[in-house]
Amino acid sequence: MGISLRPQHLNRYRQIAWLFMKYGRSDLVKQSGLDETLAAEQKASPKEAAKADELANDLEKLGPTFVKLGQLLSTRVELLPRAYIEGLARLQDNVEPFDFADVENTVISEIGVRMSKAFSDFQSRPLASASLGQVHLARLRDGRAVAVKVQRPGIREAMMEDLDALGEIAEFLDRHTDLGKRYRFTQMLDQFRKSVLRELDYRLEAQNLATFRKQLQNFDRIIVPAPIDDYCSQRVLTMEYVPGKKITEMSPLARMEFDGAALAEELFRAYLDQILVHGFFHADPHPGNVFLTDDYRIALLDLGMVGRIAPRLQEDLLQLLLAISEGRGDEAAQIAIKIGDRREEFDEKEFTRKMSELVLVQKSATVDQMEVGRLVLEVTQTSAESGILAPAELTLLGKTLLNLDQVGRTLDPEFDPNASIRRNSAQILQQRVWKSLSPGNLFSGVLELKDLLQRLPARLNKFIDAIANGEFKISVDAIDERKLMVGFQKVANRITVGLIVAALIVGAALLMRVDTTFRIWGYPGLAIVFFLGAAAAGVVLLINILFYDKSNKE
Repeated sequence: MGISLRPQHLNRYRQIAWLFMKYGRSDLVKQSGLDETLAAEQKASPKEAAKADELANDLEKLGPTFVKLGQLLSTRVELLPRAYIEGLARLQDNVEPFDFADVENTVISEIGVRMSKAFSDFQSRPLASASLGQVHLARLRDGRAVAVKVQRPGIREAMMEDLDALGEIAEFLDRHTDLGKRYRFTQMLDQFRKSVLRELDYRLEAQNLATFRKQLQNFDRIIVPAPIDDYCSQRVLTMEYVPGKKITEMSPLARMEFDGAALAEELFRAYLDQILVHGFFHADPHPGNVFLTDDYRIALLDLGMVGRIAPRLQEDLLQLLLAISEGRGDEAAQIAIKIGDRREEFDEKEFTRKMSELVLVQKSATVDQMEVGRLVLEVTQTSAESGILAPAELTLLGKTLLNLDQVGRTLDPEFDPNASIRRNSAQILQQRVWKSLSPGNLFSGVLELKDLLQRLPARLNKFIDAIANGEFKISVDAIDERKLMVGFQKVANRITVGLIVAALIVGAALLMRVDTTFRIWGYPGLAIVFFLGAAAAGVVLLINILFYDKSNKE
């Protein structure tokens, strides 16, 4: 039984079924009934060898929803092979710009004033165009140059429509396929929906700009444009204009005019600070979002996609990165086990062996082969293959570092990310200590100490009174008291039986000297009865020890 097809989603069903068939999941197509949608259109053979770059291109053709979906899939290493993860991690969406009339209508409706009143100049030709929106150069009435990001008309409605179609497919796969029951596509899609809605709200990106400007204020070579709050809304984002060009557009001759090694080092250190100290980082630093300014500084743009890491996980990730950078595979394996969720099929010994081999291969690599982001993704992939579900933050970290590796090598071909991690680890640890000593944390500690001092006299009085009245008790939860009492009772019963048997034997020996008319086998009868009773009790006790105790042990 297939999916209940809705006419308005028919085209999307067909496109999704085609993707499944092309990239080797024809089983899902047949189980869900999507093969019916391919009757009119069959664009590719399911036996065709799939390539990661082809998948990225196909997703770009399907539109912004699938571009963002590809970016989500690049963080789910348990679903896709390693080559696809790396291909989707670099997925970008460059599309044709939309009409300036739509730009003008959106700006006026969102800001609430005429463009001529808000801006002294507004260029009609966009600086850049993507699937969600495009950026125009403008100038405020006070003369400041700004970049205005305008959301594409109707993009929210189109993406919600695509998400509805995907939701129906995900729900059916969860109910009727083993893969769906295992990975719960509906939950994954719900998280994706929330991420898309956040990215469609430019007010959140304005908050990200302000937050990152504050976080990176001590990095002199890094710039984050400031938002212009009065001209920011859900569909319009106005920020300072930072002149420059993409680092990928620099010629080899242009690289000789600045210190690329210093820029790469500071950029990598800034991201380590974001990830491992603040726990809030820019999760999409691909080369298209990293500009080189006219005064040779790094400008970070397009901060809509961010990641968050809890303090406890930050410490584990720092230990993992240090273990990887120093070639300690066994330690890296233990940290990965610690932060992941084990499945029933997990084999710790085999996983440790794979991790050690993976880290040692990276340690012996040359400088131009070292990519710490790729290695983190391989660690996550190996974990998934071995039965450990790594946290999504680890894959997002690997994807971020993979992009950073590419940016760092563009600035300095000899840049070594592993060495940078080792150089900056001491400073990161120091910053974490200082952060833990913040006024808020200290104040919380003082309040806990105050509570302890207030309650201490009463608790001491209760403790002393309990000792004086003989009411002091110690509860030990290290053993099973019920089993212990059963064992003690069994020992006591056997000692008692042993004493009775011994008494019977001693009594029978004494009665052998008493001459009576009641005889058995020519001996005093009562003595023989005692001997036989003792023998029977001894045999029963021996059988109980040999057979009953042995079965309990098994």
